[in-house]
Amino acid sequence: MAANDKKDYYGILGVKKSASADEIRKAFRKLARKYHPDVNPGDKSAEEKFKTMSEANDVLSDPKKRKIYDQLGYYSDNIDPAAAEAYAQAGGGSRGGGFPGGFPGSQGGGTQGVPFDFGGFDFSDLGGRSSSGGSGSFRDIFSGIFGGRGGAGVAEEGPEPGSDLEYQVNVPFWTAIRGGVMRLNIARRDTCGNCHGKGHIESPGKCPQCGGSGQITQTGGRMKFNVTCPRCHGTGKNISTCPVCHGEGTVERTEPLEVRIKAGTRDGQRIRIPGKGNAGAHGGAPGDLYVIIRMGEHPVFRRDGDNIYLTVPVTATEAALGAKVEVPTIDGRAELKIPPGTQSGQKLRLREKGVPSATKDGARGDEIVEIKVTVPMPRDEKTKELLRELAKLNPEDPREELFKNV
Repeated sequence: MAANDKKDYYGILGVKKSASADEIRKAFRKLARKYHPDVNPGDKSAEEKFKTMSEANDVLSDPKKRKIYDQLGYYSDNIDPAAAEAYAQAGGGSRGGGFPGGFPGSQGGGTQGVPFDFGGFDFSDLGGRSSSGGSGSFRDIFSGIFGGRGGAGVAEEGPEPGSDLEYQVNVPFWTAIRGGVMRLNIARRDTCGNCHGKGHIESPGKCPQCGGSGQITQTGGRMKFNVTCPRCHGTGKNISTCPVCHGEGTVERTEPLEVRIKAGTRDGQRIRIPGKGNAGAHGGAPGDLYVIIRMGEHPVFRRDGDNIYLTVPVTATEAALGAKVEVPTIDGRAELKIPPGTQSGQKLRLREKGVPSATKDGARGDEIVEIKVTVPMPRDEKTKELLRELAKLNPEDPREELFKNV
């Protein structure tokens, strides 16, 4: 597309700058039906409007072209998208600022000329020399201009928070029930004590590369540019990379840590320990440590939430006649009433004999007891005779209902 004066393509199509591609397409079709030359034969004004509308639609309907237009306020096929991106980040484009007179290659402050197009040139022989003896490519020089806003120095990196850490901890059954303290060794990134997180060490004197100015001069052909000094990053100070953390500002460190396990802590529960994650960069706050509980098993008790489950064997006589039996709980022994006629597999509840809640003060789960009726093995003739007598007194067939439903 040829270079043209700056035009408000959004205004031409009558849409907002935030309009979607579908909204732009619909707006163009609506206007095209009104101003198309076939609808307005011989009308030069309508013809010009249709050309302008088509130009606007051509740019705004193409995501890449639209991005360049939004960054610079105009579009040309000669503009390198990377250069437009850098120019926009440097404060230029439709927001103003940047190079006096607009994007490099534009003519005047308000109209668009033909921008520089470096796509067909090889700058490898220019060699880009710097006043400090360094060298770089032509692209490096332009990167310094756009990134450093004409050699005015770069902004210091802001604080970055450290990342969070997650550790899974196997907690014994009784520790999760009653609470306790777990001692862990946590491997984490900690602030370097040698450079205090800066990543570099400052020595007396000025930067030997830029002489304390914070800038160096690079040349490409007959062009000279002031760019930020790569050694001191524009500070002008005599700094060198920290030999301990090698410039990262943090070091790997194993730290002993005590984690308090609250009574009633559940399997899979996450315990947050603020500030014990990885250290932040450039003075940023450290992340948090999340300890994920994995509770151990018990040979008798099974836990589900705050309830405790177990299976208790009872004799056939106790199940038939009813009884009071002792059963284990997490607090010791407790008495359980077995109703007469209790069947094997039946569940009985002991209220508030479960686990104390870790989230609700005073709340507690229950203990659910599953009954398992044990049948005695007759060891002598007298026992067998008594069982036969019992069968005569209770002649009902327990399988009668089963066959009725077949």
